[in-house]
Amino acid sequence: MSKTYAGARLRRLREERRLSQAELARILAISPSYLNQMEHDSRPLTVPVLLRLTEAFGVDPGFFSARDTSRLVADLRETLADEVAAARVSPSDLSELASRLPAVAGVLLDLGRRNQTLAERLAEATDGRDHDHPAAPRSPHEEIREFFYRRQNYLHDLDLAAENLADEMDIRPGEVLRALSARLAERHGVRLAADSDRLHHYDATARVLHLSNRLRPGQQAFRMATQLALLEYAEELSALAAEDYEKGSTTWSLARIGIANYVAAALILPYRAFHAAAEEVRYDLERLTDRFGLGYETVCHRLSTLQRPRLRGVPFSFVRVDRAGNMSKRQSATGFHFSRAGGTCPLWNVYEAFTAPGRIHVQIAAMPDGQRYLWTARALTRHRGGWGEPGKTFAIGLGCEIRHASRLVYSDGLDLANASAATPIGMGCRICERLDCPQRAVPPLGRPLAIDENSSTFVPYPVRDRTDR
Repeated sequence: MSKTYAGARLRRLREERRLSQAELARILAISPSYLNQMEHDSRPLTVPVLLRLTEAFGVDPGFFSARDTSRLVADLRETLADEVAAARVSPSDLSELASRLPAVAGVLLDLGRRNQTLAERLAEATDGRDHDHPAAPRSPHEEIREFFYRRQNYLHDLDLAAENLADEMDIRPGEVLRALSARLAERHGVRLAADSDRLHHYDATARVLHLSNRLRPGQQAFRMATQLALLEYAEELSALAAEDYEKGSTTWSLARIGIANYVAAALILPYRAFHAAAEEVRYDLERLTDRFGLGYETVCHRLSTLQRPRLRGVPFSFVRVDRAGNMSKRQSATGFHFSRAGGTCPLWNVYEAFTAPGRIHVQIAAMPDGQRYLWTARALTRHRGGWGEPGKTFAIGLGCEIRHASRLVYSDGLDLANASAATPIGMGCRICERLDCPQRAVPPLGRPLAIDENSSTFVPYPVRDRTDR
């Protein structure tokens, strides 16, 4: 069993709780000098100490694992791609920084993103003529994805509040619409009306919530729960959004909507009841959608939020993509890294799902750093309802680290221990480290190509060895 050195994380945990070394040592039943040695990586964290930390602070033991830095390392690698390609910074340097100085790594990422924003503004000011600093504008919707990404897709206080409200309203499967209608009417004087023009519209003056008659019952419930969240928790939504964005800005408004959607899911799928059901059926997605009467996407998204201390579910990553690879939703409670540079891996099974819509596809995937994940993917199509009207098709992906895979029904019959059985995928061709991938769409960043007019290779972009001149 490998030793765990996580002094920086232990020190960060202590400082976040505003404890002195003496106070934390007393809680852990160890001497202050022993704690000091662990914080400076002179001694490893022992199993008894890890258990006491988990019990005292409600943190997952994985918080102190080296796996906890994989997402941070991937973010650093993408932000510093040019420096890595030029060999000014090595991947081992990034791992060391993420492991020992995570706060400094976070500041570096923030500076990199600010630099990207300045480059975007420069490109706009020069009418796109600054070809040395190309940058794709970062939309407010992308900012909201980052908002939840930074919080590992879990909002503790609001999740608890929604669960308490669900208990007060006596929300049960099959009776959600009745409970929501009653709460809207009795507490807020809001009545419902059918409206076929828009999915939903709330008239605050008349206090009427218009819902499209094309919405399925589960979709109606979600829209009603979202409106209820906006009415019940207006101040809380505003305060949480203001932690990251200027009040009144477009991004702040979108953040309020995103948080309200989170509360809605937590209200119609209360944490403890949903967590217990998920564990009971081993995260069988179809059985969960049947039991709660809600859509596949809603259930998958809620599963990705089950990270309550001392009652955690499987830590999932959730993604929604279209056929062209555009990622319209991405949330993660794991170390899985979603590329921000554009383009995901075509070997990922979320794209295979489009070949057989409605069927759940299963894949064991391996990232370049050796981390393996179990992914499920299913394609869904939505129509407005009329013949000939355009619809929209998405693939919904839900994945977890391989160490949690045995808890899922989808792992049955798979060889989880065999690393060679995994499909090698990457974070996107631009920054992917797999130089021998035959599916690569663009040359690897910063690597000179091996051009030879007298030969060709199966790999579309062969590169020269670093020792070649």
